[in-house]
Amino acid sequence: MTEANFTDWMARQQQRAEHALEQALPAATLSPLRLHEAMRYTTLGGGKRVRPLLVYAAGELSDAQTGTLDAAASAVECVHVYSLVHDDMPCMDDDALRRGKPTVHVQYDDATALLVGDALQTQAFDLLSTPGLFADPARQLRAIHTLARASGSRGMAGGQAIDLASVGKELSRAELEVMHLHKTGALIRAAVLLGALSGEVSDDALQHLDRYAKCIGLLFQVVDDVLDAVADTATLGKTAGKDAAHNKPTYVSILGLSESKQLARELASEAEAALAGFDARARRLRELTHYILSRQF
Repeated sequence: MTEANFTDWMARQQQRAEHALEQALPAATLSPLRLHEAMRYTTLGGGKRVRPLLVYAAGELSDAQTGTLDAAASAVECVHVYSLVHDDMPCMDDDALRRGKPTVHVQYDDATALLVGDALQTQAFDLLSTPGLFADPARQLRAIHTLARASGSRGMAGGQAIDLASVGKELSRAELEVMHLHKTGALIRAAVLLGALSGEVSDDALQHLDRYAKCIGLLFQVVDDVLDAVADTATLGKTAGKDAAHNKPTYVSILGLSESKQLARELASEAEAALAGFDARARRLRELTHYILSRQF
């Protein structure tokens, strides 16, 4: 049977992730109704599902079981969405638009948005800690630890703290990289590693995948900074130009537009090099590299 092209594969995996999330989230008819409705409002029906795509692509390398991958993909996306809900609140970025629709605190209220984020974060670990989800309990524990480390003060939350503390300041490229390795990169790295840990993979392979994921995490942020500078709100599905408006340091503000695009190409090449030792099962990870890069061109 002929393998699906990348566009078809991506569409199928996005639908798969959407279905898995729909099944994983509490029904809107369950009490507390408003909280569960808001959780589904912000999580379902939007986003490119880049992190679930990375989970599924890495899972192809480790021959992971479908149910394990679906839970891992849903867990990573729940953490990602919770971070967006909190980032958009007035006490942080104060944004009114996300994924083409009103943000949670605008559609509902600040208190509901806060609780939605809290609930989605714990939902992620509820999913990932399901007894018997992994064939090997040790790998399951490692996966839980990986996501927890990527989400907390030494990962995504820590990166957001650095970001908030950097508003109006001039950062070096090295300082900006540290911030984004935490804020954006940590969860993207976790997505790749969770996909691999969902099946059978060697420690050596995990090291190469971690290198790949580190490059992809930075690539994603560089492209995001470029898009924020050049794309419009309708294209982005969120408020365009908000980094400049908030006087935030970005790759574009530090390196300029042309050098930022060149950096993106270099990171994509490094990501591909990290996959050099893998066979055709890494095809989707390679294609995702080009997909993330191509968002700016």
